[in-house]
Amino acid sequence: MEVRNCRGCGRLFNYIQGGSFLCQACLDELEEKFQVAKDFIRENKTASIHEVAEKADVSVKQIEKWVREERLIFADDSPVGIACEKCGTMIRSGRFCDACKSSMANNFSEIYQEKKPEPVTKKPAKDTTARMRFLNN
Repeated sequence: MEVRNCRGCGRLFNYIQGGSFLCQACLDELEEKFQVAKDFIRENKTASIHEVAEKADVSVKQIEKWVREERLIFADDSPVGIACEKCGTMIRSGRFCDACKSSMANNFSEIYQEKKPEPVTKKPAKDTTARMRFLNN
């Protein structure tokens, strides 16, 4: 384990490789803010992303991160949306729209499909009696 400074409050904490760059206290506070944002969205389905961020006391970037992680999903009639990372279409949650997801899935399946071996065809036998042969001594 490493000791690092928390990006939220600056305190030292034990950092576990691949984990968050926030201490446990900041993670708990962020989780409370997530619950506030989630409850606010449930009560106000047509709220904008800026209203949600203001109510939960977090940045718009953090709200977008939760949407990309699919922790927050806005209703279909909500004016809120984020852009698909590939084509820019407005989506309600995740990183990619359905069309891009299926396109990528098809591309991946084509990459990993096993190539079928080409059928072996026998060449017609040639007359071997007229060739010169050498013997190595």
